[in-house]
Amino acid sequence: MKKLLNTLYVLTPESYLFCRNENICVQVGGAEKLSVPALTIDAIVCFGKMTVSTPLLEFCGTHGISVTFLTQSGHFMGRFYGPVSGNVLLRKRQYESLSDPAFCRGLVQSILFAKLRNSKLVLLRAARSAKTEPMRGELQAGAALLSQAAERLSLCENTDAMRGVEGAAATAYFARFDLMMQQNPAGFRFTTRSRRPPRDEVNALLSFTYMLLTREMQSAMETVGLDPAAGYLHTLRPGRASFALDLMEELRAPLCDRFVLALLNRGQLSARDFDREEEAVLLNERGRKTVLTAWQKRKFEEVTHPFLNEKLPIGMIPYVQAMLFARVLRGDLDEYPPFVWR
Repeated sequence: MKKLLNTLYVLTPESYLFCRNENICVQVGGAEKLSVPALTIDAIVCFGKMTVSTPLLEFCGTHGISVTFLTQSGHFMGRFYGPVSGNVLLRKRQYESLSDPAFCRGLVQSILFAKLRNSKLVLLRAARSAKTEPMRGELQAGAALLSQAAERLSLCENTDAMRGVEGAAATAYFARFDLMMQQNPAGFRFTTRSRRPPRDEVNALLSFTYMLLTREMQSAMETVGLDPAAGYLHTLRPGRASFALDLMEELRAPLCDRFVLALLNRGQLSARDFDREEEAVLLNERGRKTVLTAWQKRKFEEVTHPFLNEKLPIGMIPYVQAMLFARVLRGDLDEYPPFVWR
């Protein structure tokens, strides 16, 4: 099993990254600000304009450290990784499975059942702590709608029909998202899900954490030897990590949505952590530091995996799910066991 290591997030613009004596170093304005042993790092994520030395890229490629480049607002630009060491036979089976309608239907249905279940648990968790009876009733009604969506999902005969059910369920879930953040001291509000661009602070947080989870799922798949672009639920598109997006669906609610709600309801973010650019609202450097610090800390919290029945750090979940899917392709498991939060 992959050891849970750290991700180095570089947020300061115009930083210079280089290696020295197997340490990853960061300079800003000619002054060295950071030096960490490379053995403690499995990924580097760079926000905005900065320079990475060629020797550092060579070192990272040799030692399996990925380097991801994002815009200042968190939009993915590109990713560097060394030679792919995955099993070519495993990828061959993955590509062949894309042409198997029964396999695709079963996998997508399992993923979406888990997504609905996890989303329902988030609503019920909020309902238990609701301050008023009408609020509690509305959250419970949303959970009931997700249960009905699961029943419809079981009757779907193809992936397109499942996408329709999932879309309606997501609308019902996000229609009640604002009720789950009534305690947030900053008074942020949520009306509807907006992606490109995020039009309020809550959407900015959701998009940012979804991006973090997607990057970690993609890294997990490449580590196991899977192709993160060969998806089953999300349509295939050049440059899109469709399969990484597939497997993160079951994890959105427990790993991202609950995380965002906790940040807001604990008052860890304020209006000073966001910038407005025309119609978009984005996390600024101060806000990203707060979110990333909390995200890294939470990755070391332990939960019990529902299939393995073993405790593991939250940060290991993407790697475990990727390994379980690889076992399905190899014939060691009859079907993919999604992650359902307990």
